Amino acid sequence: MRRGRCRPAGAALAAVLLAGCAPFAGPAERPGEAAAHTPRRHPAQGNGQKQGLPPVVDRVRTDDRVVFLTYDDGAERDPRFTDLVRERRLPVTLFLTDTVAGPAYGHFARLRSVGASLQNHTLDHPSLRGLPYAGQRAEICGQQNKLRSRFGVRPRLFRPPYGTYDTTTLRAAADCGVTAVVLWRAALDADGHLTFTRGEQRLLPGDIVAVGAPVRTEALLRKIEEEGLRVGRLEDFL
Repeated sequence: MRRGRCRPAGAALAAVLLAGCAPFAGPAERPGEAAAHTPRRHPAQGNGQKQGLPPVVDRVRTDDRVVFLTYDDGAERDPRFTDLVRERRLPVTLFLTDTVAGPAYGHFARLRSVGASLQNHTLDHPSLRGLPYAGQRAEICGQQNKLRSRFGVRPRLFRPPYGTYDTTTLRAAADCGVTAVVLWRAALDADGHLTFTRGEQRLLPGDIVAVGAPVRTEALLRKIEEEGLRVGRLEDFL
């Protein structure tokens, strides 16, 4: 999601299917406290599974009271966010676009060193839906290669720019090694309010949250805590 022009697709996301995930039991002192064990994994269920394509998820199915914080592009580089991630042990997920984040990959290396996960948001942030397979594959695989070269990791998760995709996107993502395409059910808007793409208009266990500005994370954490929830590590559930 890019500030000012990437917003939840609203009713267009209503068809997104959920991923099947194992319960992740463990202590939850406060949002972001990392659990010291690994959840059991179950096969994911979602859009494209019968065709061997990655599921498309905007929340995960779990009995654990967790939500997942995600950040897009890499344009915001406030060092205070790195401090917050370290101090609160926040298992946040960053979907990076090379043309945006590339000039500051050192900043994201520091975030990764304190617990953030770095995932794929394409090379150039185009709207992928309707593009030919070759173009979509170049955008997704190209960023896979960039992140592997820079950080030594090959992402498993992918967020399409603007939340738009088609079957060709899923094919290209699968061929690039992506195991899940990640959207969002909740988004934090510029005024600090949560908006929801479908369903109940409140945070629910398993919700994936798109956080527009890292500076608003502390206020969001307070809300998460008030709801009796905590921040989970998305990769452990997908």
